[in-house]
Amino acid sequence: MTSATSMRTGLCGEVGPGDVGSHVRLCGWVARRREHGEHLAFVDLRDRSGVVQCVVDGSVELRSEYVVAVSGVVRRRPAGMENPSLATGEVEIGDCMVEVLSVAEPPPFLVEDRADVDEVVRLRHRYVDLRRPRMQANLRLRAVAVSAIRRAMDRQGFCEVETPLLWSPTPEGAREFAVPSRLHRGDFYVLPQSPQIAKQLLMVGGFDRYYQIARCLRDEDLRADRQFEFTQLDMEASFVTRDDVLGFVSEAVLDAAEAVTGTRPREIDRMSWAEALDRYGTDKPDLRIETALVDLGAVFASTSVRAFAAPAVKGLRVPGGSQLSRSRLDSLVERAKALGARGLAWFRVGPREGSEGSEGSEEGFFLDSPLARVLSGPERDGLVRVTGARPGDLVLAVADEHRTACTVLGQLRVELAGKPVGEGPYRYAWVVEFPLFEAIGADGHPVPAHHPFTMPNPEDIDRMESDPLSVRSQAYDLVLNGWELGSGSVRIHRPDVQARVFKALGISDEEAEARFGFLMGAFRYGAPPHAGFAFGIDRLAAVLAGEESIREVIAFPKTQSGWDPLTGAPKALSASSLAELGVRVPAR
Repeated sequence: MTSATSMRTGLCGEVGPGDVGSHVRLCGWVARRREHGEHLAFVDLRDRSGVVQCVVDGSVELRSEYVVAVSGVVRRRPAGMENPSLATGEVEIGDCMVEVLSVAEPPPFLVEDRADVDEVVRLRHRYVDLRRPRMQANLRLRAVAVSAIRRAMDRQGFCEVETPLLWSPTPEGAREFAVPSRLHRGDFYVLPQSPQIAKQLLMVGGFDRYYQIARCLRDEDLRADRQFEFTQLDMEASFVTRDDVLGFVSEAVLDAAEAVTGTRPREIDRMSWAEALDRYGTDKPDLRIETALVDLGAVFASTSVRAFAAPAVKGLRVPGGSQLSRSRLDSLVERAKALGARGLAWFRVGPREGSEGSEGSEEGFFLDSPLARVLSGPERDGLVRVTGARPGDLVLAVADEHRTACTVLGQLRVELAGKPVGEGPYRYAWVVEFPLFEAIGADGHPVPAHHPFTMPNPEDIDRMESDPLSVRSQAYDLVLNGWELGSGSVRIHRPDVQARVFKALGISDEEAEARFGFLMGAFRYGAPPHAGFAFGIDRLAAVLAGEESIREVIAFPKTQSGWDPLTGAPKALSASSLAELGVRVPAR
């Protein structure tokens, strides 16, 4: 046994057959008490490592969640009384002496994973919820992953540096939390959305390779993968290319997965943003789902069917999908329309002895669909051939603008697969070559897809003014099982390129100086080529733990409304505190 201290000889979950005959002293919480006659009781003692059965004097008053120390001798359970569901199920602690260290009121819910408890109740009593095996496992898994990440960054020559939490407003787009200054009344700090500018200044300072397990804050609407407060692996390196950064980060996340699971995931797939959109309908593809979108444009190039007369026609094979009911298919059509498509065509694929109303194919299949009769033979054959459909499959098709057709089918691809976030293998993917700009704004200037310090692709930079939406950036995302873990880019370090980007965005010299002057000023003293990345520790831990919300891997999260049931935050400040800060709050 390990983890011995002056109060205990080890942990409950570590007691095993090799300890039979040993005298032990264990500390923990009473998980369950079962009476065995008047003078004997079985007590399940729980600590962070697990549960062990203790045989105690039935006259000792013990209740659920009492904190106790139990001293006794490890012995084998009687034959036939073993519990294979427990790691300690072959042994028990006998001849027990019990010392009550702390009494406890009955907890608001059972401290076990099978209990179905309202989330607000769980968060209000989080200190009890954290005792559950699931929460213990999740937070310890997270710690193992973070430790592996740190080792990987240290091994690759990175230096851990802490950056400020009280910072100046940044240009990254998300709403920031403001902190009023008592010493400079009327002025405010902000809590950092990320250490982006600070880490670029570290590159100017010659640190060469920086990383930090950084706390970041954004005042944005909460959801399953977003909290006000979050933690990320933040890194930056000088004299590197995009591929160098991808290599650094790949090493860290693969090490983390291996440390948690014992198995190293496969090498990380890489694809361009355009390829991800075309094949999966999203820039965060879930590669556990084997199917991909296909281009049906050539199949319907000369079609007379108005439903397929569109700039793009995309198709998706749904293995085994022909079993879906007509009402389910109708709901898919409505779902596609809700996602922005003009419509959705569906085709059940069956063997040649198809049902009435089906149309045959030279490939030996029948298509069952309201549109089957209006398709030509070559169109039916092409639909089956290009999608790779087989009897029993379902084929979905969307004809629309290219991006709409892709995104709608991409969403249906995920919804029909129905894979929970933590199910199946860990499939990472790098998505590269994002557009530099995502749209043209109402003011006629392009809207940046990333922060304005992202380096354009050298091959595209001459189209910055003439065709800005065609310019690719040197930005990249890391995706895991359909979740975006993080983003990064090669940074602009050349003043001439930065000036062109600012001008394209409509940022004047005066505005640039006001917003970014301290960074641009630093660059005048010699900025090395540099690039960086950041990914969410919370999201990584959630996927590795098989959880669908990052709240399950954070010790003290907020609810989706941003409320903390445990402390009641946010709360009003007293009038005297507001006066000291020079802040006035309108009457509610």
